[in-house]
Amino acid sequence: MKISHIIVLVILAVGIGIFVSSSENASQYVDFDKALSIAEEGDDNKIHVVGELPRDARGEVIGIEYNPMADANFMAFELIDEKGKKQRVITSTPPPSMTDFKRSEKVVVIGRYESIETKQQFVVTDILLKCPSKYEENTVAVK
Repeated sequence: MKISHIIVLVILAVGIGIFVSSSENASQYVDFDKALSIAEEGDDNKIHVVGELPRDARGEVIGIEYNPMADANFMAFELIDEKGKKQRVITSTPPPSMTDFKRSEKVVVIGRYESIETKQQFVVTDILLKCPSKYEENTVAVK
């Protein structure tokens, strides 16, 4: 075998190794039920859950537990996933702007289920927001 063939095979093997190792850390977009079953199987990779914040009849967000004076590194809130399941999630990294958080159309939480005080809770490490676009066109009816 030529040395150039050996070098090409080594480079190919390294490339495959990098691809396989990075695909193991790729997180998935799932609902809360699937996230719980993944955690029960022993998989501790981070998972994305897309949902909406519950609102009252006036459109105000409800179910947020956050008191920065008592503990600025704790926030709990409810999230309704795309299948309609409501789940309480906790995080130690609240969003920088609670105004943007409450105005968001969709919320993506990245985390995993963990056993806390003998029960499974979804612990969030990152929060991504989809806010209403300020560039949406406002149509005005002219008569």
